[in-house]
Amino acid sequence: MSVKNLIIIGGGPAGLAAAKSAYDAGERDILILEREDKLGGILNQCIHNGFGLHTFKEELTGPEYAARYIDEVLKRGIEYKLGTTVLSIDKNKRVTCANETDGLQVYEAKAIILACGCRERPRGAINIAGCRTAGIFSAGTAQKLINIDGYMPGKEVVILGSGDIGLIMARRMTFQGAKVKAVVELMPYSSGLNRNIVQCLNDFDIPLMFSHTVVNIKGKGRVSSVVIAKVDEKLVPIKGTEQEIKCDTLLLSVGLLPENELSKMADVKLSPVTGGAIVDDDMMTETDGIFACGNVLHVHDLVDFVSEESEWAGKRAAAYIRGEKTSGDKVAIDAKDGVRYVVPQFVGRNGDETLRLKMRVGNVYKDVKLCVVCDGEEVYAKKCRIVSPGEMETITLNEKQTRALKNCKEAVVCLKAVK
Repeated sequence: MSVKNLIIIGGGPAGLAAAKSAYDAGERDILILEREDKLGGILNQCIHNGFGLHTFKEELTGPEYAARYIDEVLKRGIEYKLGTTVLSIDKNKRVTCANETDGLQVYEAKAIILACGCRERPRGAINIAGCRTAGIFSAGTAQKLINIDGYMPGKEVVILGSGDIGLIMARRMTFQGAKVKAVVELMPYSSGLNRNIVQCLNDFDIPLMFSHTVVNIKGKGRVSSVVIAKVDEKLVPIKGTEQEIKCDTLLLSVGLLPENELSKMADVKLSPVTGGAIVDDDMMTETDGIFACGNVLHVHDLVDFVSEESEWAGKRAAAYIRGEKTSGDKVAIDAKDGVRYVVPQFVGRNGDETLRLKMRVGNVYKDVKLCVVCDGEEVYAKKCRIVSPGEMETITLNEKQTRALKNCKEAVVCLKAVK
């Protein structure tokens, strides 16, 4: 059994940023475990631009953004293992993994950072009726087929769901010569960034149909058409509104789920809203010494925010290894009145760092203010012309506001109407 101070599970943008930050905070005994054959994670297949505007102040493609962090990891000589699958972790921070070169290995770590990313919700999770034909792909799988493997998934396409990957794939399929017939969205609003709706759909005259869903898939051997229908306020298909669209491909962009099977093995408590771990302001889960960051914690809309959050997790994990633990007494932060969730969910009463809170709302709201309320007193408010579930909101509290939150008994993040 080998001993490591810090093991990072995942060599994507979260894991790379966490490793760099932990090293810069003084930790040298770091090991990154990555199941793919190269570092970079999902960014390797995201060849479109739009990455890095916050982090590097310039527009990069996904591989270019990943390369910046890979270079930093290599420059620091941080150890990593590729093609390595983590089989289990436990609450004692014992990590079991395997690869072709080393076989089965067991490590004992002083701290673990979960940076496992997220996975796409499959067809089976949304119960679409119809034939089990070829031509049905998740949007991310189709992206990999085109950008990495060089295969064209289809020529006439319908996309279910308006998540960012689905929107980006509408444009990508169009670039490759396919005809995207429609993007169909169950909700009355998009779950993707507004800029992607403009750049990926509007610029190419691709229709976006809100409050619609796919109710049937037809075809023998290969998809020949899909049947869509309008849904009511309860998201139930309305009879008589069905329409058939001929296509040979259906792409599913119906949500991302934090990849937390390993977290469950270590008794990490998960949020029923985000699907990720419940963490404090150090990004530490309720299992001592196990940290989480990036899309395994909650699904982000920009990789720049993943990097920022993960760098903080790396810094705090290094501090934990040095024995700098926060007080066990913590303040819970509740999300109410239009705010679906807030991360972190707990804040330690000690420490003098200012605090950043990230959250998503549950619907589209106009002319509201995003507030932090401590013991009934509003300590922070930000006016917003519009907020929507597709875009993550961030609050940065100054020293006085952070101190008020850490010293209160009840903290709430909520929306209020602007008077």
